[in-house]
Amino acid sequence: MMRTAPAFWARPPGLLSELLLPFGAGWDAAGRLRQTFARPYCAPVPVACVGNLVAGGSGKTPVALALASHLVSRGIAVHIVTRGYGGRLGGPVRVDRARHDAAAVGDEALLLAARAPCWVARDRADGVRAAVAAGAQMVVLDDGFQNPGIAKTVSFLVVDAAYGFGNGRVIPAGPLRENPARGLARADAVVLLGADARPGCSESLGIGKALRILHAVLRPIAGERFAGARVLAFAGIGRPVRFFATLRALGVELVGTRSFPDHHPYRSGEIDRLFRAAERARARLITTAKDIVRVPVAMRAAIEVLEVEIRWADPAAPAELLRTVVGDREATLIHRARRAWSPSPAVRERGFESDMYSPSPAPRERVPTERGG
Repeated sequence: MMRTAPAFWARPPGLLSELLLPFGAGWDAAGRLRQTFARPYCAPVPVACVGNLVAGGSGKTPVALALASHLVSRGIAVHIVTRGYGGRLGGPVRVDRARHDAAAVGDEALLLAARAPCWVARDRADGVRAAVAAGAQMVVLDDGFQNPGIAKTVSFLVVDAAYGFGNGRVIPAGPLRENPARGLARADAVVLLGADARPGCSESLGIGKALRILHAVLRPIAGERFAGARVLAFAGIGRPVRFFATLRALGVELVGTRSFPDHHPYRSGEIDRLFRAAERARARLITTAKDIVRVPVAMRAAIEVLEVEIRWADPAAPAELLRTVVGDREATLIHRARRAWSPSPAVRERGFESDMYSPSPAPRERVPTERGG
């Protein structure tokens, strides 16, 4: 897994990109073969996938959190399945925020588990099976759009309007995970993220008018409390510059910034150095919600955290798309699907049995064994 996107990915194609172009063609061909010959697992409940077309951060996790929050508000038992980037557990394992840390399940899983039951699984199909066995009426996949092992009921592609598709080339010649036309053809909606989504932005990215476009922005939560404050900011996310730009837009006096690789596990010595730098500058130390869970526990209290959330330009648009997936008869359909479903031998070995689908008031949940990744 690449932890830091090369700078040339964001620039017009140059010599290095040209040299890597044949490898990009090979990567794309391998992806097409995977899609062609895959036999996807079809879950007995709706599966909503939140993915992207580029490597690195685009805002997938905040969008997954927003969709899960909407479903929870409707009384739907939604579970989230994620790969657990940066964590050692292969799963499937249900995330317990009181017991697990970022080293075990990854930073994103800890954020997701605060909103809805979350499962970490390197094999996402096993993760979805485990979620269904534990009572999920719907599953949200955080990432996994390029994974052909699971059939998706609806797919949201998140696009950072400022970054777009970078130089427009496939890994390693560029940031694209696959040919954008092929990826867009499988999507049901594009979430165009960013206030800088100028008119014509979607057309310039090759997003056809037939594809539903949901406009949204990432808004700081209670960010006004930092206005005018002197801060030293650090971040180890897909694009730290976006976090720093958000702070500047809040009117923060940014005395310095420190960028780390995505999912970077912070060591005490690194945080000590940041504290000393902030003290010399007479500034407060600040980071993201995704970063703070990777900081040693004893050092977190003195670090400010800026949280963000998705704000939809038209909140009814994603709600309507989800409503078409879940449907008004969701309870009847889900009940029938569960009764018809029989867990695979692999899932049965991990302790999920079909007797969980008997009409008991509270289905028993057996937590699978935590397997190292």
